[in-house]
Parts: sequence; structure tokens; C-alpha cells
Amino acid sequence: MFAKRLNEVRKWRGITAQQMADHLCMGLRAYRNYESGDRFPSPESLIKIADYLNISIDYLLGRDDFLKSLGVHVDEYP
Repeated sequence: MFAKRLNEVRKWRGITAQQMADHLCMGLRAYRNYESGDRFPSPESLIKIADYLNISIDYLLGRDDFLKSLGVHVDEYP
């Protein structure tokens, strides 16, 4: 779920994969491993990704349904 949501939100925000890789100080191939699901970012990188995309880590990790069950409103992203 993380890889799919990362890819969708990045595209929805109009950010290229290269821009994400640059922001994370990594190569494009390494970043693409996140979007393909072959690798998962470190906690520090996960925070940087969420901040750069202006989205919650909970959404990226698929925990938005849990938040909704608590009555927390989460913006819907494609």
C-alpha cells in the first residue's frame, strides 16, 4: 500500500521522481525502489517524504481507515 500511495500522491502533487530523489539526497534508482515496493524508507526518510508531499505518514502507511474510525478527518487523495 505504501508504494502505491507514494506514487499516486507524488504524481498528484506534480512532483517528479527525480525531485523526490533529490529532496531525499539519494539516486533516482534508489528512490524508485520505494515506489516499486522493493525497499522501504528509514523512519527519517519517511518523515521527509511525508513533509515534502504535505501528507500524513498514517495515510502513506494505509492507517487512514484507523484514523477515520476514531473520528479524525483525513483529506482524501487520489
